[in-house]
Amino acid sequence: MNSKTISKLFQKIFNSRFSALFNVLGLYLVLSFLIRLGFLLGSAKDVDFSPFYILRAFFTGFFFDLTVVHFLLLLYAIYLSIFPKRWIGSLVDTSFTYFYLTVIFIVIYFSLLAEIPFWEEFEVRFNFIAVDYLIYTYEVVENIHQTYPLPIIAAVLVGLVVSTFFCFKKLNIFRNTFSDKISFRSRLLYGIPVVVFTVVLGSIMKNKQADFSNNLVINELGKNGAFSFLSAYESNELDYETFYPKLPEKEVYTVLKDHLLQANQKFISKRYDDISRSTIGQHERKPNIFVIAIESFSADFLKAFGNKDHLTPNYDQLSEESIFFTNLYATGTRTVRGMEALTLSVPPTPGNSIVRRPDNQNLFSVSTIVKAKNYQPYFIYGGDGYFDNMNNFFGGQGFDIVDRNRGNPLSDEIKTKRFAIKDSEVSFENAWGICDEDLYRQSVKYADKSFNEKKPFFQFVMTTSNHKPFTFPNGKIDLPQGDRNAAVKYTDYALGKFIQSAKAKPWFTNTVFVIVADHCASSAGKWEINIAKHHIPAIIYNLPKQNPEKINRLTSQIDLMPTLFGFLGWNYNTSLYGKDIKQTKIGEERAFIGNYRTLGLLQNNLFTQIDDRARVKQFTVSGTEQSLSEVNFKDNDLISETIAYYQSASERFKNGKMKAK
Repeated sequence: MNSKTISKLFQKIFNSRFSALFNVLGLYLVLSFLIRLGFLLGSAKDVDFSPFYILRAFFTGFFFDLTVVHFLLLLYAIYLSIFPKRWIGSLVDTSFTYFYLTVIFIVIYFSLLAEIPFWEEFEVRFNFIAVDYLIYTYEVVENIHQTYPLPIIAAVLVGLVVSTFFCFKKLNIFRNTFSDKISFRSRLLYGIPVVVFTVVLGSIMKNKQADFSNNLVINELGKNGAFSFLSAYESNELDYETFYPKLPEKEVYTVLKDHLLQANQKFISKRYDDISRSTIGQHERKPNIFVIAIESFSADFLKAFGNKDHLTPNYDQLSEESIFFTNLYATGTRTVRGMEALTLSVPPTPGNSIVRRPDNQNLFSVSTIVKAKNYQPYFIYGGDGYFDNMNNFFGGQGFDIVDRNRGNPLSDEIKTKRFAIKDSEVSFENAWGICDEDLYRQSVKYADKSFNEKKPFFQFVMTTSNHKPFTFPNGKIDLPQGDRNAAVKYTDYALGKFIQSAKAKPWFTNTVFVIVADHCASSAGKWEINIAKHHIPAIIYNLPKQNPEKINRLTSQIDLMPTLFGFLGWNYNTSLYGKDIKQTKIGEERAFIGNYRTLGLLQNNLFTQIDDRARVKQFTVSGTEQSLSEVNFKDNDLISETIAYYQSASERFKNGKMKAK
């Protein structure tokens, strides 16, 4: 077929009854290409510029784009094929076409525009985070309203739709659509291929096909936002046994138990799959305990890690007076992952965090241990803990709940108490909740309550001020609202005020403060897992009879609470995966790092990574950026250890073995 014949064919297609359909198809492909090109240029610093990989990403992305636009136009193609010939161009015909295309243009422009801020924040296409945004509409809608100029965005969206209709009219696209009264049989020659293409592409295109390189940006460029969104919706929880590399069950537990046991522990049972251990401590103390999880608090905000903007003077000062963990890594990139790590002390299982999963009540957790020591645990949160299923999770572990309570009830299975934060106790609030100062006042209020009842308290306090839209009370710091650094500085300011307030209380001298980030401020980067973007700070402050100390050894977020219990000299039984870093042999330190699909174990500058395509990769880790370089000669012992941890954690939750006995 020569170029002249091809040209005539295209003229026939674009001047036919299907003119509008094929022009919308072409418009979407062009816009998607431009978005992909823009993402490539905007993320150039994180791209491995291999011409072959870039071409492959654009080629793969083209077919994802083609799949999406075919699904968008499928109904219209069927309509054009079967609508009676004699009514073509009638009021009914024009009305349906204009209505349908208006909806399609809104969907196209909104989805493409929405991808831009999502890419800027996460450097990925829509994923499970975007899926979650559909569920928790109050927080998300309010956050969008407080972060972005919605009237301007709406005006731009309307302007784009109107402009597109204007251009289509100028190009006589609608005239062709409403004047070409071809026969039913001729229309089927256009419509049937569209239907067939839709079915075929929908059957063969899978999001995993874009994951062909070790460079995250390249892989994400080869995807389509709308297609990725639907894929994430369908696979928001991943079954380990189906998708990940496995070992025989007995081998899993043999490897796991060999790595879990500390020098001061022994196994309680001889059953091969029972990981319960008794822990022997000395000089046991039972102070009050605050666990303060600070939202998005990256290590690189601190002076100790090279920051010169003086954003965290209070945390910097506290770190010099505390047990300071300088080589600690968050397990994930979301708040629920930090909560999971700090309360369940478990590696991040694939898919949703356990916090968000059904049947997550009465698990063996930090709460199990502290309740056995006669503590009453509290979960204190400045928003509505319905968000991300936090209330049901914490309530299911026996925490009493303090939150804003916007009318979302607890599950009937939850028997703990819930205390609402009153409007009169709030001085400032945004989409995510009350400001940190107000939150800490609640914390002090319930600490006073426990003290007056002569009961040791354990509080898990989750802050929110260091979250977009980055707003907080005026007149507190010298940086403007709406800026990440300003939010960090206000977060630190509120923490300093809280510590000063606590020092005036009679319970202060017998109270320990664990202050740690839930995750870093950003996870974007070159690799599927960017290790440097998981580096977080943690301190244990006001530990009785303990001199300040820096712990520079590699530590996982799941190790923080067992390490605290070690400092307190506690005797206790445990089924946690976390270890007391002070009781861990030199060279056996490890950190668990993952996202919802990819899981990894860092040990001795070697990162072992597994994913939902049952692939195993190993990388050397080097430099201040903790760059990854894939190795060909694998450490099989580390592979077995990695699989054993993740396979057992997933299996134990799925089969109820994680339940407290």
